[in-house]
Amino acid sequence: MTHLKEKGMKCIFMIAACTSVIAVFLICVFLFANGIPAIAKIGPLKFLFGTTWKPSNDKFGIFPMIVASIYVTAGAVITGVPIALLTAVFMARYCPAKIYRPLKSGIELMAGIPSIVYGFFGLVLLVPLIRQIFGGTGSSMLAASLLLGMMILPTIIGPAESAIRSVPESYYEGSLALGATKERSIFCIMLPAAKSGILAAVVLGIGRAIGETMAVIMVAGNQARMPQGLLKGVRTMTANIVTEMGYATGLHREALIATAVVLFVFILIINLSLSLLNRRSSNAQ
Repeated sequence: MTHLKEKGMKCIFMIAACTSVIAVFLICVFLFANGIPAIAKIGPLKFLFGTTWKPSNDKFGIFPMIVASIYVTAGAVITGVPIALLTAVFMARYCPAKIYRPLKSGIELMAGIPSIVYGFFGLVLLVPLIRQIFGGTGSSMLAASLLLGMMILPTIIGPAESAIRSVPESYYEGSLALGATKERSIFCIMLPAAKSGILAAVVLGIGRAIGETMAVIMVAGNQARMPQGLLKGVRTMTANIVTEMGYATGLHREALIATAVVLFVFILIINLSLSLLNRRSSNAQ
């Protein structure tokens, strides 16, 4: 009877794993089957490096959206990653027990807030603040970067804290025994030992930032042109898809799906880069 139960559980686990793989495979098939022909029709160079997006004139250049997505994501990483890592270190090594649970609950609550709520927060508070301090409309690449930097905090803090806690305590104690200070032991011994987990957390945050749509639409200005500065409006690839998919037909619709293909390839490149970094670090050790 026990043997049959084990076989049944193995079958259930196998089905669950296969379902996940099949779902990803079907998404890939749909994207590439609909997007690659559109890229071929438009022309790969015109599509990827064209600077004009005017579907009414059959001009489908997404280079401004690619650059905007990279800039906004980079801004989110610059503003969000240092805060997230320092918060993870504080929670893992410094946080008093009395405030740990409220702080942890608050971070988990941040992760559960819908992106549209973040968008309203940015639209009501962040955009007017930028307008008042720097001038302009306020709806800009800076607003999008700051808002995304805030949104990726819980995505990075949780895995990074777990990675730091998973480092054996003997590393910390051995460093103290050799005369290092507490801060030096944490930042020079424990953080490098948790590097793979921290890198995975950062990649999750980058994926969240580059794939975010609604909040970016509300604060970025939604202007399909080459980025002209931190205080100017931009349109990311995700914003471009959501803005126009509702009424797009024919080649226009196919071009939007092709934009999703480019976005999908970006995520693949990020994940492959993480794998290569982990492999190099493990080989170096």
